[in-house]
Amino acid sequence: MNQFQESAFVGLSMALALVISGSFTVYVILLVISYLRATPQPSGDARDFLWHFFIPCRDEESVIGETLDYLREHFPDVHLWVIDDDSEDETAAIVQEHAARSRHVHLVPRRRPYARTGKSHALNAAYQRLDDWLPEDVDRTTVVVAIFDADARPSTNVLDVCAGPRLFGDAKTGAVQIEVRMVNRNIRKPLPNGTQLQNWFGRTLVRLQDIEFRAAISAIQMSRRTTKSVCMGGNGQLSRMSALDQLARQDREPWRGSLLEDFELGLHIMLAGYRTGYATEAWVDQEALYSLPRFMTQRTRWCQGTMQCMRYLPKAWRSPHLSNAGVIEISYYLIQPWLWLVGTVIYPLPILIFLNNLVLYPDPTVTFLQTGGAVEFSLYLVFGIAQFAVWGVLYHQRCEPSLALHRCIGWGVAYAVMIYLFYVVAWRAFGRLVIGRAGWAKTRRNDEALVLGQPVASEA
Repeated sequence: MNQFQESAFVGLSMALALVISGSFTVYVILLVISYLRATPQPSGDARDFLWHFFIPCRDEESVIGETLDYLREHFPDVHLWVIDDDSEDETAAIVQEHAARSRHVHLVPRRRPYARTGKSHALNAAYQRLDDWLPEDVDRTTVVVAIFDADARPSTNVLDVCAGPRLFGDAKTGAVQIEVRMVNRNIRKPLPNGTQLQNWFGRTLVRLQDIEFRAAISAIQMSRRTTKSVCMGGNGQLSRMSALDQLARQDREPWRGSLLEDFELGLHIMLAGYRTGYATEAWVDQEALYSLPRFMTQRTRWCQGTMQCMRYLPKAWRSPHLSNAGVIEISYYLIQPWLWLVGTVIYPLPILIFLNNLVLYPDPTVTFLQTGGAVEFSLYLVFGIAQFAVWGVLYHQRCEPSLALHRCIGWGVAYAVMIYLFYVVAWRAFGRLVIGRAGWAKTRRNDEALVLGQPVASEA
């Protein structure tokens, strides 16, 4: 290939990348509109429902005691079902101690070889225990199951919010997801013994996860209200018991075993004809990761789970219960990891070829830049960053107005960089899929103990 052909190829590849980026930019604009135009949803009366929290645990002695203290204090009438997935620490003993003091705390023990086989199996065990425990004459449409992590701090208004007329107050709603926030977002020194650089990186990574969940993911979920395709997340998801019953079938297993068991359950609830909802008026605080290796492990599991759920795409397309817009949105979500694989080739290619030409053929390359290539190249870079960096500005406007705008803009640019890590994640997940590794890779918690804070206020 001569220098003319290479220059032409650079222009063509950049144009292709611009088309893809431009299409995604339109999508981001629609998300921003949904995010900025969202209005508060009315609350309901939690007393209209019977509430049960499922808390999967595996080696959670460092956090489960404080979590149970918090939940028992602020949700005294809620039954807490703690699934001990054959922990090797004192998790079970701590839960038993709480159960001895309160009839609302229940331990669901699991032992190997049946334990440690994935979160789906643990949740199914809790469902079966609850199914056996509930009185036969109970109205199971009024029973709501919420899933929280072992370190979760749900806002104190979560039950009233989820009982609202647009959520479980609507008999057609089968599941609700609440907003997720990072409890350690304001910790300046996450690594007490770390260097200044390590602490800067750690707290920045935590803040980027907060931006991801409270801005980008929240906007996506708000747009899904319109397409009627709200997805469930692993922490802070609530399901109506009667909807779980419909999915459970004779084996009494509503969860089907995917590594992305939350999305899988929400999709099945939609395919069963129920609506799903999303609320930002209530939220759950959880611990963000400040270790990049652990972050990559977590996201690899999520990405592989999404790839596994690709098998449900034909069912989504055939379902009479999903809108056309909902099917398109779900299809895009399921296809996204595969687009990351393709993007790994498409996006860096123009830059690599350009740098190659600049070294080998400097004069034609400069001519290419002077005749419009510089504009095209600039647009290529701006599109690639701005479509993600905008979430830093929106995070300042809607989530953290007390923080300096320039810091939020900086985090927005850093968030754009973080997004490109997902291309690496996609290849790791694909590799695990190819070699048949589908085991549950539990993400270890941060080594240092976190001060999880005081009771979360109900006001946003």
